[in-house]
Amino acid sequence: MVKITMDRQEMDVPAGTTILDAAENHGIHIPTLCYYAHLNEIGSCRMCLVEMQGKDQLVTACNTKVSEGMRLATNTPAVREARQTNLELILSQHRVDCTSCVRGDNCSLQDLANNMGVTSQDYEKELAAQKWDMAFPLIRDNSKCIKCMRCVQVCDKIQQLHVWDVLHPGSESDIGVRENLPISEVNCSLCGQCVTHCPVGALSERDDVPRMMAALADPDVTTVVQIAPSIRAAWGEDFGMTPKEGTVKRLASVLRHIGFDYIFDTSFSADLTIMEEASEFLHFMGDRPDDNLPLFTSCCPGWVRFAKTEYPELLGHLSTSKSPQQMFGAVTKTWYAEKMGLKPDQIFSVSIMPCIAKKSEADMPSMTREDGTPDVDLVLTTRELDRMIKSEYLDPRSFPESELDDPLGVASGAGVIFGSTGGVMEAALRSAYYFVNDKNTDADTFKAARGQDGCREVDTEINGIPIRGIAVNGLGNARHLIEDLKAGRRQCDFVEVMACPGGCVGGGGQPIHDGEEWAARRAPTLYNLDERNTIRFSHENPSIKEVYKEYFGTPLSEKAEAVLHTHHSAAER
Repeated sequence: MVKITMDRQEMDVPAGTTILDAAENHGIHIPTLCYYAHLNEIGSCRMCLVEMQGKDQLVTACNTKVSEGMRLATNTPAVREARQTNLELILSQHRVDCTSCVRGDNCSLQDLANNMGVTSQDYEKELAAQKWDMAFPLIRDNSKCIKCMRCVQVCDKIQQLHVWDVLHPGSESDIGVRENLPISEVNCSLCGQCVTHCPVGALSERDDVPRMMAALADPDVTTVVQIAPSIRAAWGEDFGMTPKEGTVKRLASVLRHIGFDYIFDTSFSADLTIMEEASEFLHFMGDRPDDNLPLFTSCCPGWVRFAKTEYPELLGHLSTSKSPQQMFGAVTKTWYAEKMGLKPDQIFSVSIMPCIAKKSEADMPSMTREDGTPDVDLVLTTRELDRMIKSEYLDPRSFPESELDDPLGVASGAGVIFGSTGGVMEAALRSAYYFVNDKNTDADTFKAARGQDGCREVDTEINGIPIRGIAVNGLGNARHLIEDLKAGRRQCDFVEVMACPGGCVGGGGQPIHDGEEWAARRAPTLYNLDERNTIRFSHENPSIKEVYKEYFGTPLSEKAEAVLHTHHSAAER
């Protein structure tokens, strides 16, 4: 421990602690902007400047460590003046469009300006512009970039894709796509972690809400919406609602009020995915390729995009089962359309997802029917959903809960836990065990897959055959695992990959809480729903039984392969 004095307060602080952490631990707030704990501690914004006795220059609190006898002042006239000057300089290179910005009510830069009383700017505006493909699912507005480097750091350190870089180093430095390439020509996985780590509105998802509203106003189409499992753990956050208040049933009532015709649950098609993928896994184990590499899940489009650019040699090891989003769209425009007496082009199929990569997945040619109709017509992120609700001036808390529509609104607990890292593997192993043994194991047998660690192993056996599964989240962790598997340093049979840290609950389309990771807070909601569900196995879902009895016959049947499966090509992203 070292003894320091901060704002005339004596305190004992562990050696190696930064000034910023020491202040926060003792109730002293120091403003930050570029800082992100354990990720971006470079002091580029200069908002966290403090005075240190014996130093002529102010020092940055985020990356200066305490030392014995240090005397600090965090709110002197010199500190306040420096912070305000630095903030005004940042604003001089930022397009201030708060009233029309997607981060207008959730912007750290706006909060700082308000809190520090910056009501005017004396510096001439110098806005940098870059061309951007506005049809791409990920949008960058360089005129709003404050050069905080967070997008660079999360892409480099966590996802290890190096999409973003510092262009033109020096006084004219800028942030953009590496080598100044078009975003469509680099290996962007569309995980969206750069969006959730950006403190302002420089990065966002493509806004598809206007298309959604146009479809709702069209009397000639039937709007069908699916709600992804992780949405129920997060959609209410922007309205100050707890997970107990922001339930999927309350969201169903809100969506009906907005004008959607049918509200369904993607957890249903997560169960459908398990029926196909668990069967595919058992077939894989019976006819294992000579390279001894495992079967990889394919329900995360960010991971699939990553595999196509970084490890195309593994595409033959990816499950051919479509993701729950795409299976739902396919079932909606085949079996369900026939039941409703509708043609596929009369259905406008919408998904509400925690993910930006889902927008790209829905647009892929391999996810389009022979008649040219896409399985899924439109994808909205959780943030877009919340903006749509706000545009209707609705208070979600005033709505009662209501049931989702049958039969595509019925889901097992196994389908719900898809939204958290490890959930796909756990759900698949539950059903794979049943398919082999003709009886259920305890629903929590495979709970070793749970947790927020980057890589977790599940060792079990099915009918006396040892099975090792690995659940990995975050693309940097996935890269390390793949390299180990290819080199023979690790061996396993089944790998679940989620591109986003924590899985879909931490997805790039989820509500943003600047400087905080909320995946670990959201995941328990899904596991609690699984525990309380009277159906905890995908194969016991009565709606799943119905769709196989009436349409698909059995998992991996010819019709199931045609409708519920796909192929993976490195040329298609």
